Amino acid sequence: MTTTARLLSLLSLLQTRRDWPGHLLASRLGTSDRTVRRDVERLREMGYRIHATMGPDGGYRLDAGSDLPPLLFDDDQAVAVALALHAAPAMGAGIGEAAVRALATVRQVMPSRLRHRLDALTVTVVGRAGAAPTDVSTDLLVTLAGSIRDREVLRFDYSPHGVADDDGPLVPPRRTEPAHLVTSYGRWYLLGWDLDRDDWRLYRVDRLRPRTPTGPRFTPRPVPGGDVDAFVSARFKGSVFDAWPCRGTVILDLPVHEVLPFAGDGTVTAVDEDRCALEAGSWSWGALAASFGRFEAAMEVVGPPELTAAFATLAARYRQAGETPQAGPQP
Repeated sequence: MTTTARLLSLLSLLQTRRDWPGHLLASRLGTSDRTVRRDVERLREMGYRIHATMGPDGGYRLDAGSDLPPLLFDDDQAVAVALALHAAPAMGAGIGEAAVRALATVRQVMPSRLRHRLDALTVTVVGRAGAAPTDVSTDLLVTLAGSIRDREVLRFDYSPHGVADDDGPLVPPRRTEPAHLVTSYGRWYLLGWDLDRDDWRLYRVDRLRPRTPTGPRFTPRPVPGGDVDAFVSARFKGSVFDAWPCRGTVILDLPVHEVLPFAGDGTVTAVDEDRCALEAGSWSWGALAASFGRFEAAMEVVGPPELTAAFATLAARYRQAGETPQAGPQP
């Protein structure tokens, strides 16, 4: 092992745990304690702050420094960093430009095998990142991204509940022309043209298991409207356009700060210190009225009349439910 390769291996080990006994480092690197001490000195000269402890159980610890020294990532870490940087602009806080520059920096120093994987990762963020994330492997995301980049028909099994049933009846694989990877509120989706249904579909990535080999190459279709974010947002709302089909406004007997955290994509406006107006949308008037009820506060309907009628319908329905005798054994 060359000195450079040994230094990189040593640095990689120091980054994986807080404390490393010197003899254990020497064993992992296949060298002597004296060589480890010399390599630690070399890393210190490069700007890494490595703290040493004396005694029979002495060892080394990589501490945070005043400057950011070069970092070392394995393949999975590099892909994970790239995914996080892709999603970073959706977090706001003015970090979009910095995230783009950081992604370019990471790409520049990547080996060709990783750069090839990274270039396939084009992610559209709808809504905001994070919030109740689902468990999706980076290998699966890279596989899907590769099919999108190579314009190959994707064949896959799709579970409606996210659990593969290997003992169930054999069903033909789904076939789609993959177009975009989308992340929204912690979940990953694949947007593609379903060849068997002749329509655009959104597939939950955690429910998807690709089959091999992939299908033939295809010519990409333009997403309706040309804007992936707007098209996917409209699909989430059950609409053709990126807007809820039903929108209304109520005045809640709650201050703004108590409503804002739970307003979702609604708009909250202060009326006075104790009340606020909330404008929101949903796929139906009944669903919209029910969503306002989650605040458990007195409210006044501003409009439209359809929302007022939906509240009356819900009130009658809930009143009837409250008067229904409880089922169960009678005394």
